[in-house]
Parts: sequence; structure tokens; C-alpha cells
Amino acid sequence: MKWRVEIARSALKQLEDITDKRVREKLFQRIEQLENDPESQGKPLRNALSGLLSVRAIAQRYRIIYKAENELVIVIVVAVGIRREADRSDIYRIAARLMRSGLMTL
Repeated sequence: MKWRVEIARSALKQLEDITDKRVREKLFQRIEQLENDPESQGKPLRNALSGLLSVRAIAQRYRIIYKAENELVIVIVVAVGIRREADRSDIYRIAARLMRSGLMTL
């Protein structure tokens, strides 16, 4: 069974901000792969991002943060970016800020 994949406005903006077309295309391809059993592909997140999953992309550098809605058979990509531990531009920090501010709605 295929899942329907949707990309939230915040994640789409993050994708559009990536200037390298090859990187952007590879991220879109990885997002498309979430159509097939997304629950087994991602790692569950904790704390402020509890309920979301994260999957690595492009040489383990980028992360795609998403939510799998079982009863709807839908995957919602909520954030995309680079993992930069202990950095303000870390994708997990950005996603947590968006959740707290209400800009990232699920």
C-alpha cells in the first residue's frame, strides 16, 4: 500500500532555499520514497519533536522530518535541512522552534 506524501509550507520553503539543484532534487527523490512504509524508514524523535520521525538523506548530512498519519495513510513532511549539532541552524532546533511558535502545524 502506498502512502500519500504531502510537504508542509515550511518544509517547501526550506527546500526552495537550497540553491544546489542536485541536492534539492535528491531530497525530493528521498521524500518520494516515503510513499513505501514510512514508519519503518524513520527514527522516532523525542522531547519537543515527539510524534515525528526523521530520516537521513544525501550522505547522512540532511534530515527529513515527517509525521506518518496512520488512519489517513498520509506522510506529512514538516522540515528539511542539515543536521548541525550544537548549531543554531541545526534542522532539529529549527523544527522545534517552528513547533513552539505554531508555524509548523500538523
